[in-house]
Amino acid sequence: MKALVETIAKALVDHPNEVRVNAVDKERILVYELSVHPEDMGKIIGKQGRIAKALRNVVIAASVQTDKRVTVEIV
Repeated sequence: MKALVETIAKALVDHPNEVRVNAVDKERILVYELSVHPEDMGKIIGKQGRIAKALRNVVIAASVQTDKRVTVEIV
């Protein structure tokens, strides 16, 4: 799952070598913290958050087989 988030993010940004994904495991939630170069924040978030929402939907769909909720936070 971490590789999925990283692959999608690297395809969207101008500085793919600065994409970092950190997995934080909480009680029933697995949070993937995505950090990118400051110039690429707009590209990851998208107009009105559409890209970020689509990224979260892909991760949620890929995590259906797990028993935890999965989300992506952009930091």
